[in-house]
Amino acid sequence: MGAEALLAEALRSEALLSEAATPAATEPISGAVVITGTDTGVGKTIVTAAIAAAATAAGRRVAVVKPAQTGTADGDEPDAATVARLAEPVTVRTLASFPDPLAPLAAARVAGDDPLTAVMAQLALRTIIEEHDITLIEGAGGLLVPMGEGGWTVLDLAAALGATAVVVARAGLGTLNHTALTLRALAHRDVPAAVVIGAWPAEPQLVHRTNLHDLAGDLVGAVPEGAGALTPALFRREAPHWLAPLLHGRFDPVAFRSHSR
Repeated sequence: MGAEALLAEALRSEALLSEAATPAATEPISGAVVITGTDTGVGKTIVTAAIAAAATAAGRRVAVVKPAQTGTADGDEPDAATVARLAEPVTVRTLASFPDPLAPLAAARVAGDDPLTAVMAQLALRTIIEEHDITLIEGAGGLLVPMGEGGWTVLDLAAALGATAVVVARAGLGTLNHTALTLRALAHRDVPAAVVIGAWPAEPQLVHRTNLHDLAGDLVGAVPEGAGALTPALFRREAPHWLAPLLHGRFDPVAFRSHSR
């Protein structure tokens, strides 16, 4: 898709989401926020960038931390670099990196490296959390992927830090079950959570509209498909339209669902 087509898509999304805008009715989130997903490839990095951009625009001091980045040998832009380019938060850090595109614990084992321990991750994160208004912690894959030594998970990390979770979900088929399972696991550990759709299509089909109606959890955002290909300036301008007041934006999920029927 060319730049002009992407811009047109973004503007269509802006028209829809701007109509759904409403003044903030909820205290915006602060402290530790874990960005997890119902699966890999659901849009966690772009959602993280959008939250970082919206919070930065609202005057918050924002940190973004990737506990473990895998697949660095592929030559693709690392997740932290993508967030830094699109959102320009105050701080961006990756705690551990491994070359193979595997779950972090497996990637460390294959590389012959020491895996990240839960204690190391928590110590590093607590220091960063103290120095910022909001710290976004982007996981790897889904909620229960083994992240490091002993098989600790993003769920364990969220519970230990007293974090809020943002669950990034797909718009298409299969999302209802995956989202409900993820939210149930978070609730079992008393981790509060809300849902953001990671890539809302420019032309939603019947399955997208019905899923939107039936999706479990508190919907607090919908990022348009292709948003990551926008210029950083346009991305930062549009991000607040994609996110609810809880995430420092102006998105109204009730109006969005109504417009998407």
